[in-house]
Amino acid sequence: MAIAKMGAAEVEEFLRKEFPQAFSSDDIRIESADGETALLRQRFSERMLRPGGTVSGPTLMGLADFAMYVVLLSAIGPVGLAVTTNLNINFLRKGQPGQDVLAVAKLLKLGKRLAVGEVNLLSGSSPDPIAHVTATYSIPNI
Repeated sequence: MAIAKMGAAEVEEFLRKEFPQAFSSDDIRIESADGETALLRQRFSERMLRPGGTVSGPTLMGLADFAMYVVLLSAIGPVGLAVTTNLNINFLRKGQPGQDVLAVAKLLKLGKRLAVGEVNLLSGSSPDPIAHVTATYSIPNI
């Protein structure tokens, strides 16, 4: 197991200070981050829904990208300029209205300049993912 450079509380503090436009409304909570994995919860809101009453694709993509950023920060420390270079999402089933969305992120490979990870998105307490994401982040030379 990798040694985390930042825990969930430290990542949250960093994001509130450095990235408040994305992490100030308290609709997303970092439940855990350990340098290899992270668990985030986005509280249900009507704003998440698209016509037809399902959780929207942009909501899921945004949460997955954010979860990948959190797990990466927990592994490398406060490197604000790490950025997404690729994100691929497969929508697997409908996210249920009225349910929080959970993002379970895992780093698959952490190199000096690139990190690759995956995120499973879950609706409420169902164990079946509603989407699967792979993402690559570029790490700046620090």
